Amino acid sequence: MSIAEPIPPAELKAKPPASPAKRNRRWAGYTHLLMARMKELKREPEVIFWVFVFPLLLAFGLGIAFRNKPADAPPVVIVAGPRAQDAVALLEHSPQPGAFKIQVQDADTALRGFRLGKYDLVIEPDAQGGFQYRYDPARPESTLARAQVDDALQTASGRHDVLETKAVTSSDPGSRYIDFLIPGLLGMNLMNSGMWGIGFALVDMRQRKLLKRFVGTPMRRGDFLLALLSSRLVLMLIEIGLLLTLGVVVFHMKVMGSLFSIVLLGSAGAVAFGGIGLLTASRAQKIESVSGLMNLVMMPMWIFSGVFFSYERFPAMIQPLIKALPLTALNDALRASILEGRPLSHQWPRLLVLILWGGISFVLAVRWFRWT
Repeated sequence: MSIAEPIPPAELKAKPPASPAKRNRRWAGYTHLLMARMKELKREPEVIFWVFVFPLLLAFGLGIAFRNKPADAPPVVIVAGPRAQDAVALLEHSPQPGAFKIQVQDADTALRGFRLGKYDLVIEPDAQGGFQYRYDPARPESTLARAQVDDALQTASGRHDVLETKAVTSSDPGSRYIDFLIPGLLGMNLMNSGMWGIGFALVDMRQRKLLKRFVGTPMRRGDFLLALLSSRLVLMLIEIGLLLTLGVVVFHMKVMGSLFSIVLLGSAGAVAFGGIGLLTASRAQKIESVSGLMNLVMMPMWIFSGVFFSYERFPAMIQPLIKALPLTALNDALRASILEGRPLSHQWPRLLVLILWGGISFVLAVRWFRWT
């Protein structure tokens, strides 16, 4: 090509491909930040306790408290009077002797104990030879005690059942409370560690003026935030392994789904809550500020997302809002995979909720984040 000939525009715009060394330098900052974040755990033993040990203690304690055992005998009180001992005799000679904890008290003591929750049912003999039950329909144990006592008194008084029935008990793994609880605790722990672990670390560095040191470097804010977010994925693997091992070894829980699907769901949850944690702490200046913001974000999920009990108890009109929460999607997905073995292809709506929460939160955090 001669000097007089113009250079084609295509040749002006063409750029040589980036060399491997240049690509390595592009991710060098991210890699070093990720390694530094992991090494910080050695200096913070309290993080190890709250992230790994505390969930195990909580799961173990609740598993023991709600373990499979014979139902407790409901405490009932009989109002003292001429026919109080008749009621005691009928209950003691019912087909299930010893099924009730029976006390005889005066009317004031019986009603006060019932109001304070000491008794599930108050039995008061009436003048016509029958019995009056005082129970609270809002308390399931009170309603159950009323039905059991009435059945025992009627049977002991000579009632004969028309139909012959048979009861078969079932407490197979998968239907117990501990089986419901373990996935919920796993989801809650991923939320807590993702938000508190990232949010506190970010604001602490901002308070100690450590973030200012990155301003004069070629470090991209996206790489910095991505390194914080990625550190949660490493910890997520340990959290899932510890809680599932506790459930399988101690409580004989059956894990129906594949380990790959469980890890993938946990990764989606860790990324979602890590992104929310980054967004919450992107501008907070003090630990007190970020604590209030995170409690404000997490409190609805602690209540509504079905960690300790099913969210189906709440009114139907707010069910769509509950299912849109990231912790609800994560808990439902983990339970479906662990307890039912449901494949990932059936979990895409819940995965979509987690991806949207994590992606949108991370993009907004990168945009609104400030170093000082």
